[in-house]
Amino acid sequence: MTTDLATFAKKHDIKYFMISYTDLFGGQRAKLVPAQAIAGMQKDGAGFAGFATHLDLTPAHPDMLAVPDPSSVIQLPWQPDVAWVASNCVMEGKDVAQAPRNVLRRLIDAAANEGMHVKTGIEAEFFLLTPDGSQISDPFDTADKPCYDQQAVMRRYDVVREICDYMLGMGWEPYQNDHEDANGQFEMNWAFDDALKTADRHSFFKFMTKSVAEKHGFRATFMPKPIEGLTGNGCHAHISVWDAPGDKAKVNVFAGEKGDSPTAELGLSDKGSHFLGGIMLHASALAAITNPTVNSYKRINAPRTMSGATWAPNTVTWTGNNRTHMVRVPGPGRFELRLPDGAVNPYLLQAVIIAAGLSGVRSKADPGKRWDIDMYAEGHKVKDAPKLPLNMLDALRYYDSDSELKAMMGDEFSAAFLKLKREEWNSFVSHFSRWEKRHTLDI
Repeated sequence: MTTDLATFAKKHDIKYFMISYTDLFGGQRAKLVPAQAIAGMQKDGAGFAGFATHLDLTPAHPDMLAVPDPSSVIQLPWQPDVAWVASNCVMEGKDVAQAPRNVLRRLIDAAANEGMHVKTGIEAEFFLLTPDGSQISDPFDTADKPCYDQQAVMRRYDVVREICDYMLGMGWEPYQNDHEDANGQFEMNWAFDDALKTADRHSFFKFMTKSVAEKHGFRATFMPKPIEGLTGNGCHAHISVWDAPGDKAKVNVFAGEKGDSPTAELGLSDKGSHFLGGIMLHASALAAITNPTVNSYKRINAPRTMSGATWAPNTVTWTGNNRTHMVRVPGPGRFELRLPDGAVNPYLLQAVIIAAGLSGVRSKADPGKRWDIDMYAEGHKVKDAPKLPLNMLDALRYYDSDSELKAMMGDEFSAAFLKLKREEWNSFVSHFSRWEKRHTLDI
């Protein structure tokens, strides 16, 4: 683990550090700091005006200091004289409670105190568009079922290869890259790890993907539904819990003996079942975090796409190895949450998974009935499962009414998040669209 950034700079010929933090809306903010000044910054942090970003602060607040976490430092593979380092936000000597990385760190500690160390892997999907974002970048990518299209992935080989080469060089253990289910859409996967490390890498991956795409004359977007009629960008999370963090982990706490219960049949332990129960219990509320934009609800409540399926859930159900549900258990010792989308804040995604799961373990929550049906064709058979929110306002209302989840995420965070997201919703509904004029101008 790197403990001294000045030493890192000398060893790797770093001229500048990007001291970065992520705000409530997932925006990455940074200051470019000369290596000669990093010793002081590592001790005291870089100063920011918090009000200038998506945090519930005012111009009257004192400086918010972003204190770099040296364990997260990454030398930019495409700009080797610059290093990126995630930071923790501090104000007047105390952690800023609403800052997403701080929310996650607190929940990681809470879970660790109960002997649970959450490890996750994420599947980050993105589109490569033209620079103005108006259309996909590849005019030949027109197949009705483009998933795994080898010609299309090779036409964007230069972008995909460069990103994957960088991940290989950084030791992320990437293991597959593919053209996804929408025209112009791609997915790249790397090894699962501790929740904080996954969140830092997720943040850096988005930064890296956008930077490499721009270098090649394209625009990468993780927007949940950038193209009408096509599959949206998911960000599925694979979740397991272990007996220790990092390389010390020996026992997968979620792995259980095969038994007679619906979860035990699939190789989930009692603790894994209860953790899943917490996800199911809080699903409608956690959608405010996992699906945080107005556009998010064009993905999870979408009509059938051109390929024939949205690959996104709209009902709170779980199953075995079946991709039409909100949660699937593809094998023993882990499960996949298919609800999150590309707009999700990397730190809040991990935080809300831990919060909901920890709630379920504490209350021994039952995940409910396992449905082994095609939800897209037979979903009408499910009468008693909750529906996911229809829009962002519904999601915010579900979150606001879930007092336990709000408290688990932190009262200060929850108040700030709800306030800023309601302001965003009010901005949206005050906007007049072309659809409104076309449908009501002559009424």
